[in-house]
Amino acid sequence: MGINVGKDYGSWKKVGGSFDEFPVQERLVTERKEKYRFSFSDAELVQINTRDIYIVYGDILFKQHQVYFRPTYDVPEMIKLRFTLAGKGTIFNQVNKQKYIFSSNQQNIIYMPELDGTGEYDTAHNYRFFEVHFAKEKFLQLSENSCKALQVLAEHTDAGRYAQIAEQNLPISWAMHSCIQDILNCNYTDRLKLMFLESKCIELLVLQAEAFETAVTKKQHVALQSTYDRDCLYYARDYLIEHIHEPPSVAELAKLCGINEFKLKQGFKGLFDNSIFGYLSDYRLNCAKVLLLEGTPIKSVAFEMGYSSVQHFSNAFRNKFAISPGKVKS
Repeated sequence: MGINVGKDYGSWKKVGGSFDEFPVQERLVTERKEKYRFSFSDAELVQINTRDIYIVYGDILFKQHQVYFRPTYDVPEMIKLRFTLAGKGTIFNQVNKQKYIFSSNQQNIIYMPELDGTGEYDTAHNYRFFEVHFAKEKFLQLSENSCKALQVLAEHTDAGRYAQIAEQNLPISWAMHSCIQDILNCNYTDRLKLMFLESKCIELLVLQAEAFETAVTKKQHVALQSTYDRDCLYYARDYLIEHIHEPPSVAELAKLCGINEFKLKQGFKGLFDNSIFGYLSDYRLNCAKVLLLEGTPIKSVAFEMGYSSVQHFSNAFRNKFAISPGKVKS
């Protein structure tokens, strides 16, 4: 969707398109790729549009730490399925005084009818994201007889209240990564393409809803003493992901997140259904599989994911997925 972006508050550049710019009446699905070169960022965007769904994928290199956002006022109300594939950033929206955090390999569902505020990004690494926007009425229709988490979000949306399906982001699962790749690699045309994209976008919504419903259930069964403990565990998870190449020991991680080792290990297992380093291993291998599907050489993937050798990586990959990295690439 279109948004004004600037290096300071007042010098605006419009990025993205609006619904009115896409001739959806003449063509069932429209797609376009655009490159932007600004003093504050370089960006490549892929935009796919149907009558009720807008898909956008972006790869951005920010040249300055802080940028500014302002609405274009030509955007219909939509629900955003947000997937941060790489990099990290935060947005502070002045409209509802809310801070949104985006970290690598995390996802959420957001209703933000207007954005007017600031963003802060890492200038050392590219920021890659994938979003599906459902038209408000389409989302309300899909949520009507769904799970509780979606129904609560739909109530806020229908009332015009800014909301997220959950305060804490969750990891992007392998099934979500696979679904995103299916959308980006779709080779169908016309009505078949429309059917395929709509079904995959709804599948993504289902996968996210299931993940957040499961997370709520797990929270109810975790005997944590306080909200502080939960926040510490989420911080520990995020820290592990951000330091995937040089993860800390359990003792170091406990000190960093402000919780004792026993609570850290037991709480992590209860909240994320995995041990600390089991979670990290699964995360690395899921990321590796996505990189392989994108065409990254096996040796480069092994190095990027912090494995000591290609053989070590291949063994770990085969143990988890029952397939060699070479067969994934082919």
